[in-house]
Amino acid sequence: MSLTIKSIETFPIAVPLKLPFKTALRTVTTASSLLVRLTDSDGFTGLGEAAPTAPITGDTSASIKYAVEQVIAPKLIGASLSQPERVKQIIDTALVGNHSPKAAVNIAVNDLLAKHYGVPLSELLGGYRQTVATDYTVSVGTAEEMVKHAERLVAEGFDTLKVKVGSQSPFEDLKQVRAIRQAVGPDIKIRLDANQGWRKKQAAKMINQMAEEGLDIELVEQPVPADDFEGLAYVTANTDTPIMADESIFSVKDALRLLKMDGCDIINLKLMKAGGIDNALKINTIAESFGVPCMVGSMIESQVSVTAAAEMAAAKSNIKYYDLDAAMMFKTQPATGGITHEGARITIPNDVGLGVDFQAK
Repeated sequence: MSLTIKSIETFPIAVPLKLPFKTALRTVTTASSLLVRLTDSDGFTGLGEAAPTAPITGDTSASIKYAVEQVIAPKLIGASLSQPERVKQIIDTALVGNHSPKAAVNIAVNDLLAKHYGVPLSELLGGYRQTVATDYTVSVGTAEEMVKHAERLVAEGFDTLKVKVGSQSPFEDLKQVRAIRQAVGPDIKIRLDANQGWRKKQAAKMINQMAEEGLDIELVEQPVPADDFEGLAYVTANTDTPIMADESIFSVKDALRLLKMDGCDIINLKLMKAGGIDNALKINTIAESFGVPCMVGSMIESQVSVTAAAEMAAAKSNIKYYDLDAAMMFKTQPATGGITHEGARITIPNDVGLGVDFQAK
């Protein structure tokens, strides 16, 4: 494969959400991201996406654009796709941090490679399954607002709800979870995401109280601040409900440190945190060696990078949980193709590569 990367283009997008997305860390009404398109010397193109999430990754729209155009692109143009490991290393080492712009370019490289091999991206990555079932997020709000949203999602075919907590008092969180459980009944799975909003003893007390009340919480995501590894390990050791690490893990080193502490029961993989598909898969392999399953999640991303995340999730047997509702929140999509869904059931595309097409306007 004597092919080289010829050009790298960027396209900023901004799409209104159907409803405001509210968590303990932020409120989003319009989704902004940067699409990245690589073209090689044979004229094939690869597409990727970077979503700015400053409170979590530290990446902003301006910093992502600068990192791709001014730092990564000059190093990558002319690189040979016959050396994919070297190409991916160039992306990883181009600059420190900046995980989201690295993710966009890494996704685009993987799209290119799959197209040249003539296979879907999910098949290139492992091809374990063809469909996955996502949860859907119930944003922070009043108990009444959250109940109405949860009931509407259940009516639309979602049997797993991810409920955002941690932005108010623990009493309010408990009150809202009780109300949602009562409204949706016992057969709907409820996951909680505190987005770092609790402290370790508070979190353990809350989670155990919910268990005693029979609220049947499937898992609790990132109950404590991202840098409080000891706190996360404390909550994991002092509750029976599975605890998932999200913002605590950006890298293989983070994962290894936390897993050695028995610090979590599940790891949430996100392309924007890991810097793309390859590093996320390395974290999954480390987790699997510890007997810890993974979830694949997303930030507020369009069909482009959510499709990449879904194809990665479908590729590996150790990825057992799916939080891929982000693109469903968009009023419109900037690209065509990619994953399709019927209720919670997501189908992975059979097209070669990522299976997403973008035409700049």
